[in-house]
Amino acid sequence: MQQMPVLQPAAPRFGPVLPALRPDRLRTAKALVEKAVKLHKIFSVQGPYPVIREVLRSRGWVEKRLPRPLHKPSQSQGTETEDDAAEEDEKEELRDDMDDLTSRMVRNETTYLYWTARRDAIDCHSLRKDQMINHYENAATFTTKVGLCVNLRNLQWFDSADPDTFFPRCYVLGAEDEKHAFIVDFRRTACTSLLQHVVETHSSNNREALQTEQMHTPAEPLQANNSESRRACIVGPGIIETALRVCQDFLIDLDHGNIDRNTDTPQSTEEQQWAEFLHEYYRVVHDGAEIRNSALFLQSCAQMLQRLRNVCPQLDTDGVNNIWIIKPGAKSRGRGIICLNRLDDIMALVDRDRAVIRDSRWVVQKYLERPLLVHHTKFDVRQWFLVTDWNPLTVWFYGECYLRFSTQPYSTKNLHSSVHLCNNSIQKHFQPSKDRHPDLPEDNMWSCAQFRSFLSEQGREELWGSVVVPGMRQAVVRALQTAQDSVVPRRSSFELYGADFMLGQDLRPWLLEINASPTMCCSTEVTARLCPAVQTDTLRVILDRRNNPNANTGAFQLIYKQPAVEVPQYIGVNLLIEGAPIRRHRAQLKPPAAASPAPAPAPAPGLSYLEEGDITQKLSVQKSHTLAIMVQSNKENRSEKRRQAQTSHKNTASKLSSSAYKPQQHFLPPELPVVAHAEPQRKARRLGHGSSSAPLVPRSLSFSFNPCGPPHARTNPSTCHRFTLPPAAPDPQHRTCLTLPSIQVFSLRTNITAGRMFSRKPTFHSVHSSAHRKQLFLLPYEQSVAINKQNEQKL
Repeated sequence: MQQMPVLQPAAPRFGPVLPALRPDRLRTAKALVEKAVKLHKIFSVQGPYPVIREVLRSRGWVEKRLPRPLHKPSQSQGTETEDDAAEEDEKEELRDDMDDLTSRMVRNETTYLYWTARRDAIDCHSLRKDQMINHYENAATFTTKVGLCVNLRNLQWFDSADPDTFFPRCYVLGAEDEKHAFIVDFRRTACTSLLQHVVETHSSNNREALQTEQMHTPAEPLQANNSESRRACIVGPGIIETALRVCQDFLIDLDHGNIDRNTDTPQSTEEQQWAEFLHEYYRVVHDGAEIRNSALFLQSCAQMLQRLRNVCPQLDTDGVNNIWIIKPGAKSRGRGIICLNRLDDIMALVDRDRAVIRDSRWVVQKYLERPLLVHHTKFDVRQWFLVTDWNPLTVWFYGECYLRFSTQPYSTKNLHSSVHLCNNSIQKHFQPSKDRHPDLPEDNMWSCAQFRSFLSEQGREELWGSVVVPGMRQAVVRALQTAQDSVVPRRSSFELYGADFMLGQDLRPWLLEINASPTMCCSTEVTARLCPAVQTDTLRVILDRRNNPNANTGAFQLIYKQPAVEVPQYIGVNLLIEGAPIRRHRAQLKPPAAASPAPAPAPAPGLSYLEEGDITQKLSVQKSHTLAIMVQSNKENRSEKRRQAQTSHKNTASKLSSSAYKPQQHFLPPELPVVAHAEPQRKARRLGHGSSSAPLVPRSLSFSFNPCGPPHARTNPSTCHRFTLPPAAPDPQHRTCLTLPSIQVFSLRTNITAGRMFSRKPTFHSVHSSAHRKQLFLLPYEQSVAINKQNEQKL
């Protein structure tokens, strides 16, 4: 017997071939997963965070891999992401077979820790209370340039500090009032810059600072030290007088002295004067023109600057070139940022795209023209801080930071990004200048320890602990306080932020922006040491300190914990309405003799008459004794009406039983319409029931049935019939039908036909003495005439 070949299972056509599982590895993975599930140690990471994965796995956590997004999301809301090299490293990251196996085994388990690069990667509303995530909802209110600019204006409601002491002046150009405020600020800053230019030009004490500021500046034709060209560019002294007058008006406005000021200058004339002033200002400051007889105004300019310095904390950092930095409202890594020093150029840039302006995506901020320099090179400071709760606000400040240098020497005449933007994502595309100081690092980064050594060489090391660090802490806490009402305070959430600072010449820190999901790319020697450390210490704070308040938190220090604010418990809407419905009074049949009450207001359609015992609330327009009289009168009227109805019913029954009763008979021609009492109709209209379009349905119908023909041709006398109509279900097409007490019909046309049929409706009854109950059939006129003719032919 031939043996059939055994069919081997075909290999999968798509996807990698899984390696053969060894029993020992399977048992190890199963034990690890069971322990992790029992201790709620399942995590998910989305983004290039190899340090987070490694630290959590060393703690016994098992990763549940999240699916990769199909499309690369756009960067927004102040979120920093890795550069292309870091993304490639994350793609090429080798995965251990054990990690793949454990990830497949926990694919149906609950994740208890999410760490993602973007805030919208996970829906916080779908998480349970014991699930942690590294983001807060609505944190974009301070991690975007627009949000930070708007929020810090409300600092007066949270702290007595002035935001102008740590945050450069900033305006959102999407709103017309903000745009107007920026134009006013630009013009006023031009006036103060001109006064500083005059003082510094004629002061020997500040001449060295002016030369340092203009060092390494490319020579321009109008800036050359050529006396002939300077004589050709001379501006009159009226520009100084205008600047002094504008500064004086500004000081008066601060003291509210402009309330009674009479401004008769037309707006068009004022705009023309400002255009002429700015043109001459550009010639003096940017093109190097001289001011005739400027030395005569030296003392006035110095005194005005001293008065302005008392009310303008940013006067010393404003400089003389009036440079402003224009930033997209929700971008990071220095993208789209440009420096400009002319008002027309700034307005032309932001007005280029109207859609961007409507969305408030552009912010303009005063540039710090006189920062602290290291070997004539500009730098900024990246400082991390961690928020573990928003109610009460709990802030952790990291003990180390790092400096980022630009590749070119600092100059206010050269507005290129390589000079003024210190972001590593910008500077990595430029080659260092040949004139750069050799002590500066090649990778453009310093640790805070290296910077403190530099300060120590200058004899200013103590300012790091007394000015720099306290200033950065206060700026961070104040920025968070202004956003506390906007961020959703989820208990199991946390978030790591990166704040950027610049230092003034007095080492005062100035907050530039706050970034969510700061970059953890180990691109330099400094970041290769600090970025893994800050991630490890973050896990120590959020994991270890939850169970042990005395646990080691690494370099993180708790700098602020707000007193707990008790939030009232939400118990839902519980409304209670007490009272009684207002009912309509029945019209009085007999006015009382004792008093004549005022007529009640017309009730709304659809309300029933007032029955006995239904009065539960007194009307506000009537007195108590008048209401009692009306009730008594209504009772008497109903009793009398009831007695009359009973007497009439007995008389009618006795007349029907008597054979001698001969009711008066009237005959109408067939073409005449039905004649009916209109009194019930008019009564209903008078009482306010219904409208002219609402049908009236009677409760009973009384009629005299008189067939056509002469009196001597009839054998049976006419009898009076009373039919009580059965209560019918409400017709959805006639919801406004009103029920009247009765309608009496004295004569009928021939289109009402009576026939002998057994009634199947017990509620439909007749007072006729016949053994068979009769029903009415309402037929069209033509059809009823034809039926009568057929009956006559049969007879």
